[in-house]
Amino acid sequence: MGVRASRKALVAFALPGCITLGLFFLLPVGTVMADALRDGGAFLRLINDPVVWNGLKGTLILGTAAPLFSLMVGFCIALTLSRLAPKMRTAALIAISLPLTFSGLIVAYGFILLLGRAGFVTLLLAELGFDPAVVGGFIFSPFGLGLAYSYYLVPRVVLIVLPAIGNFDRNQLIAARSLGASGPRAMIDVMLPQIAPSLVAAFCLTSAVAVGAYGTALALVGTQVNILPLVLYSKISETGNDLPAASAASLVLIAICVLIISLGEAVGRKGRTTRASA
Repeated sequence: MGVRASRKALVAFALPGCITLGLFFLLPVGTVMADALRDGGAFLRLINDPVVWNGLKGTLILGTAAPLFSLMVGFCIALTLSRLAPKMRTAALIAISLPLTFSGLIVAYGFILLLGRAGFVTLLLAELGFDPAVVGGFIFSPFGLGLAYSYYLVPRVVLIVLPAIGNFDRNQLIAARSLGASGPRAMIDVMLPQIAPSLVAAFCLTSAVAVGAYGTALALVGTQVNILPLVLYSKISETGNDLPAASAASLVLIAICVLIISLGEAVGRKGRTTRASA
């Protein structure tokens, strides 16, 4: 029988988290909201601005494509890591987690040094006959931006999915194979449904990160790619000074990220409830 903590102890443990949430989330969001509502036409200007709608469209596309690609790559990596010895797995996880320690600007400049117009890989491919202008321009395109995003989205997928794969009973796959199912069919019908909540949670987390990412996009493509974070930047940079509209755009970004994370939490909670009832 467990020992139940007193109400005072629970409040004491929750207080630091509540203070942090209030100072670094609720207070800034409240300030931004007040700034957006102070000008009654801020949201109306956003609604009537086609650039904002195109930026929202680009954000949703990038926030879906890059996480999907990262989810596929991260799942394959996590599946491979789950079969390694514990020491090898730990060493590999340390190496895979390194991109999470880099800022978005460092990631962007690293890709420019590798795949830019005078990048190392671009010059190597030029020796093989590839056009360096075409190869070097790839990283500055929406596809290149998605690739750069995947660099630090894949480790997040691995860290979320690996525990679910590690706790999966592989005897179920052996039983499915013994009944005549192929390897891919056994994985699709037996394994994927059981780890689906972790996959959805990984997708939602990486999607929220991709939607709100700013530094990598600004360093790589500037304002050439129309996504909502860069639209927000354009409204407070030297070319614009519409702070209320920028505040309104930031609230839209927050709402999208909260919606995505809430979806992931709901699916994860449903999966945990299903496993507990089973």
